[in-house]
Amino acid sequence: MDHRRRRPEKRALANDLAARLREVYAEGGVVQRSQGKWYPGEPLPRWQIAMQWRTDGRPLWQDPALLADPWAGEGRDTAVADARALAERITQTLGLPDELLHPAYDDPLALLAADLRRPEGPRPSVDDQAITADSIGDLDRDVTEPVAWVLPLVTGEEWTSPAWSLRRGRVVLTPGTSPAGLRLPLDSIAWEDPAFAGEPSYLEAGPPLAPQVPTVTVVPPEGVPTTALVIEARDGNVFVFLPPTERLEDYTDLLRLVEVAVRRLRLSVVLEGYGPPPDSRLTQLVVTPDPGVIEVNVQPTSSWAEQRELTETLYAAAREARLATGKFDHDGLHTGTGGGNHITLGGVQPVDSPLLRRPDLLVSLITYWQRHPSLSYLFSGRFIGPTSQAPRFDEGRPEAVYEMEIAFAEIARLIAEQSGDDSGEGEDGPGPRPWLVDRALRHLLTDLTGNTHRAEFCVDKLYSPDSSCGRLGLLELRGFEMPPHPQMALLQALLVRGLVAMFWDEPLTAPLVRWGTALHEDHLLPEGAIRDIEEVVADLRSHGIDFESSWLDPFTEFRFPRIGVTRAGGVELELRSAIEPWHVLGEEATAGGTSRFVDSSVERLQVRVSGFDPHRHLVTCQGVPVPLTSTGASGQYYAGVRYRAW
Repeated sequence: MDHRRRRPEKRALANDLAARLREVYAEGGVVQRSQGKWYPGEPLPRWQIAMQWRTDGRPLWQDPALLADPWAGEGRDTAVADARALAERITQTLGLPDELLHPAYDDPLALLAADLRRPEGPRPSVDDQAITADSIGDLDRDVTEPVAWVLPLVTGEEWTSPAWSLRRGRVVLTPGTSPAGLRLPLDSIAWEDPAFAGEPSYLEAGPPLAPQVPTVTVVPPEGVPTTALVIEARDGNVFVFLPPTERLEDYTDLLRLVEVAVRRLRLSVVLEGYGPPPDSRLTQLVVTPDPGVIEVNVQPTSSWAEQRELTETLYAAAREARLATGKFDHDGLHTGTGGGNHITLGGVQPVDSPLLRRPDLLVSLITYWQRHPSLSYLFSGRFIGPTSQAPRFDEGRPEAVYEMEIAFAEIARLIAEQSGDDSGEGEDGPGPRPWLVDRALRHLLTDLTGNTHRAEFCVDKLYSPDSSCGRLGLLELRGFEMPPHPQMALLQALLVRGLVAMFWDEPLTAPLVRWGTALHEDHLLPEGAIRDIEEVVADLRSHGIDFESSWLDPFTEFRFPRIGVTRAGGVELELRSAIEPWHVLGEEATAGGTSRFVDSSVERLQVRVSGFDPHRHLVTCQGVPVPLTSTGASGQYYAGVRYRAW
């Protein structure tokens, strides 16, 4: 894919892929097209296509024909009238008086200010020096066509509709091109913000869902949350902007309310706005853009059969949508897409997460990954190192290993205290506190800038007391790149499943390793990485897990492709590509501000010789002898050589 995130062709391909996945998984569900993530440095937020369905098999949305695709073609001329009719129908369905439904208008003052900033030419009809309270009213009256319709609506145990009364006598949207639901003048509704009611806990799912149209009470606006349902005509389609909800019951009731009104009017609408709160009673699959790729956040699976079926279906759907899971560089090298194949571990609901029930499992995984660098480098993308998207915790600072040892010791001590058993393995006590691993490891599992998301082991959504959406019991392993074949993706998952099973039965208490420069000097070469991953396979097999080392041959060949082989007398010389860290350079001024580029000009290869006698033979590079290291086999040596590729 093109590196730009908002390319129209990219959106069309993502839409095609989402439609294919919806046919397989989201039957009886809804499609919500709304604003995605907004990362620092990006001029606009990303779009996303979220498909949601109930895990109990019951339909979340009865008639899929009532959901429109805004990117599938031309809209209809009646969209403005349809939006008003739908807004009025929803208000009537809730039994609310008509005056609670507010037409929303663009701000004429913003349009006037834009005119005044224009260069020499025809002047605006109203002089900016003559603007008074009365003239503002005149400007408002000149704008007669509403942009959207706003129905104040607060969900919860009891639904309410605040009777908004604004100083300008109408809802005037803040300037911009975003959906009207994101441009509401929320600071114009009341003098005081509503009191903070606390954050909900999503540790456990609620009872079975029974969506219905609730009863709504009219209340004054003071002290009430400023949320609203917004209906807008845009590009020939009717958009329904859903307000934020804290309970899944409220979200499904909103969908039920909208569908009842839409069915009566025989319309089709586009759902946008806020998505559902985290809840295991609802499953979600999201398609969104990322630089160079289309990102697919797939739904969780609870068995190997489900994971295999999902992976194979995703690869097949991508191929049918004319999307590839690999690419070729200018020099012909076959590589991954550059996108992540991140593996997320957790439970059906947060309270069931094995990582919260057994913090020693996370400690074992981090320890094992640190002791076996091949797990960090064999399955990763080309961008590795301390400034990459998923750095090891010991790559950035030499003291990080010492600090991690202290954190591990504290976790073991607190587990023992909280379980009431000196060994830390008792099952009769209250168990470890769920926030234990977050407080102990959050500031260690980061990149060099302290970013907790850009880490090999990302605990952002494990159990952070700071945010309800961060308490999902999930661990994200970010060191895996999207491989070109589904069986390779499944092999990555199988390896992780095997290690989790091994450490669940027998926690690892081995010391961490001070690798020093050997971390990059040895394990970024094929010889070191392959030797290390064979030790991992041996550990799995010694624990009764029948994992074959030959299964990893596609990864070693894909990660370290052979460049060529030659013979000189009885000596064989083989060249293979190796891994070279890409480091971030200093900031440079660009058109959009400042940017930090990555130096990818240096590459590395491995030289391996067989039948070599160091007393008789010599390997040189541009006349300089290459220092060789024995592989342990007779007459076999290897070395790494860096070179400037461009």
